[in-house]
This record gives sequence, C-alpha cells and structure tokens, in this order.
Amino acid sequence: MSRVLIIAEHLNGQLNGATARCVSCATALNADAIDVLVLSDAGQAVAAQAAKISGVSKVLVADNAANAQAIAQVLAPQIAQAASGYSHVFGASTTFGKDVMPCVAALLGVSQISDVMSVESSHSFKRPIYAGNAIITVNAPADKPVVATVRTASWPAAGNGGSAPVEALALSAPLPTHTRFVSLQQGKSDRPDLQSASKVVSGGRALGSAENFAIVYSLADKLGAAVGASRAAVDAGYVPNELQVGQTGKIISPELYIAAGISGAIQHLTGIKDAGTIVAINKDGEAPIFEVADFGLVGDLFQILPELEKAL
Repeated sequence: MSRVLIIAEHLNGQLNGATARCVSCATALNADAIDVLVLSDAGQAVAAQAAKISGVSKVLVADNAANAQAIAQVLAPQIAQAASGYSHVFGASTTFGKDVMPCVAALLGVSQISDVMSVESSHSFKRPIYAGNAIITVNAPADKPVVATVRTASWPAAGNGGSAPVEALALSAPLPTHTRFVSLQQGKSDRPDLQSASKVVSGGRALGSAENFAIVYSLADKLGAAVGASRAAVDAGYVPNELQVGQTGKIISPELYIAAGISGAIQHLTGIKDAGTIVAINKDGEAPIFEVADFGLVGDLFQILPELEKAL
C-alpha cells in the first residue's frame, strides 16, 4: 500500500505550481492516499489552494511560528515526524526541494532519489544523469520510505478540480537553534515565473552587456513570456542568477523557448530538454543549439529580435 506525503512549497501565501506537478508524479504510483503537508506560521490560505488540486486526499497544516521562513534545518525534523506511516515523501526538485529533502532523507536514514522523471513501480524510478545524456533506473529499498525530489519539467501540473479536507497537524519534533533566518533577497518582476511560464525568451553571452539585454526583455513582454539566460550571461553580470537556465540553474519545460545568442552548451540544453518548441537565434550556423532546435534562425540577434517583436 502506497501512501504519499507531498511537501508543499509556498511563498508569501501563494502555493508554488511545482506542488501540483508533484501530485501528478504521486498519481503515477496509483497511491492509496496522496496528502499534502503545509508547514507555515499561518498556512490556511496555502492549504486552501492545495486542497483544490485534483488527486489530493487531504491537506495537513502544521502551523508554528518557527516555520515563518523556509529553513531546511527547521522544517526537516517536522517533515520526518509527519512522514510516519507514509511510504513515500515527495518534494519538488526546485531550490526549496533541493535544500530540504536531503535533510529529510538523512533524518529518516535513507538515500534520496533525485529528479524523478518517470515511475516504473512503487520503488523503481527513472532519473537523468550526465547532464541528461543518459537515463538510469533507480530501485529504492522496499522496506524503507522513499524520499524523492520530482523533476517538475517532466510532469504536468495536476488539475484544480479537487476539494480535499484540511486538517491541523500538531508536531512536537525538537527544532534546532543553530540555524536562524537573517534575510531573504529575491528578484521582483511582473513577468511570469521562469519555472512555470509557458513561454520563455532567453539571452546568452552574445548580447554583450546588461544594457543590450533590453531587447530580450522587450520581446518577452510582447509575448507575455518569462526571461531566462545562459550561465555565461549570468557569470558576465548581464542578469541576476535567478534567471539562469540549465543544469546549475532552473530546469524548465515551457511550450515555447526562444534562445537568443546561446551557443547550446550541454549544461544549458539539460535545462530545456522538455520544452515544447525551441527556437534558436545565433549567427553561428554550426552552434550546438541548432541540433535540438525545432526552428533555427542564423543571423544577427540585434536585427532578428526587434523584427520578431514588430511582427507580433
């Protein structure tokens, strides 16, 4: 019997769409129950959003002033306690999930399975390795709980037709005091979130400067798209690192991905393998990005991007 506990990811009272993708993964297990755990200082609003996800059996809310900030060392002991009786504990393979889930696995005495992209059986999963160039099957011990992160780009978001009950959960796990919250620094943007956007326009080092990135922002705004970047553009200081797409950045699966001035290093291609349609713009007709692109435009991006924008 499979019972899955999914750790809700949220910020400022809003549930992250990655949680619904975790539910899709759990559904593939044919689980007897799929519960969502909301850890917060006041989690009712987030719980109400989670309760609407199709396939969720119930939502558990653990309110604690210590949970006001998502600190892995504080959340993990509570998750480990709440996981009692569950066969699987899932979290999204996002910055949050990559931070907290290894701590949970350690407390439960198991090895974490990372980036689950498909379910073979209750304890057998497929995940990418070597920057996505190979896919391996990982078998977890059947007598221990499975702690895993879900590769969100590989799973569709579950629908919003649910009406799961919401229950308060009292947890008494001792919390560490060696870790404390200092501050949160995050970018603010009116554009769609990079990891959940259906359209993304990314720029690379070929743009030459932060000022030149304005043509990427302009096209993205016209399309209603999120903005991304290659690691080279981030390292050069053109854009902040939260816009980085790729193996060491964000793994995304938009319906449309436009890569402007991006050569196509394997680390970047790892982040866009699940995109629906890839459009590459590069003056080098031999650039690796064209090997994976559905449409390729060889030419000067400073001419092509404005022309694309005018045509919309």
